[in-house]
Amino acid sequence: MERLFKSLEEIAENISKYRQILRVKEVEHFVDLLMNTKRVFVYGVGRSGLMVKAFAQRLMHVGYEVYVIGETINPSVKKGDLVVVVSGSGETTSSVCIGRKAKEVGAILVVLTSHPESTLGRMADLMIYVLGKTKLVEKETYAPFTTLFDITTMALLDSIVSEIMGRKGIDESVIMEMHANVE
Repeated sequence: MERLFKSLEEIAENISKYRQILRVKEVEHFVDLLMNTKRVFVYGVGRSGLMVKAFAQRLMHVGYEVYVIGETINPSVKKGDLVVVVSGSGETTSSVCIGRKAKEVGAILVVLTSHPESTLGRMADLMIYVLGKTKLVEKETYAPFTTLFDITTMALLDSIVSEIMGRKGIDESVIMEMHANVE
C-alpha cells in the first residue's frame, strides 16, 4: 500500500503546486469567453477525452449548449463558437487536426496542455498551461502515465464551472434539475 499512498500524495501535491503557479489571467480570459459564448465544443483523446466529456456534462448542467466533437449528433462548428481541446502533449494528431479546422471556420480555440510550445499551444487563441506529466513521460512518477495532467485538468475545469456558477448565481438545484433522470 506504500505506492498507493505515494501516488495519492503526488496527485494532491501536483494540484497544490499548480494552484501556486496558475496563470490567473489566462483562466480569467477562459471564464470570460465561457460567460459570453452561445455554443461550446470540446475535444480530447483517451483520458483527455474523458476529462472534456466531464467538463461538457458540467457545462450542460449549468445551462450551456455544449457538444463533444466526434459524437454523431453534433451540429457544425461556426464562426465565433468556442472550441476547447485538451491534449497533454499538444501534439495528438486528431487534436491538432480539430484545432486547425476550428481555426479555419473562425471558431475561438482554447487549448489546455502541459506543452505551451506544442503545435496546439502555438495555434490556440488562448492556451491554458496545466501542470502534469503527459504521454511524453517527462519524469518518473508514482501516479500512472498521464494521471497528474488528467486529474489536474479535471480539477481546473470543475473549478471553472464553480466560478461560472458563482458569477451566474446558480446553485446545485440547477444541476439537479438538469441532471439525468433516466439512468
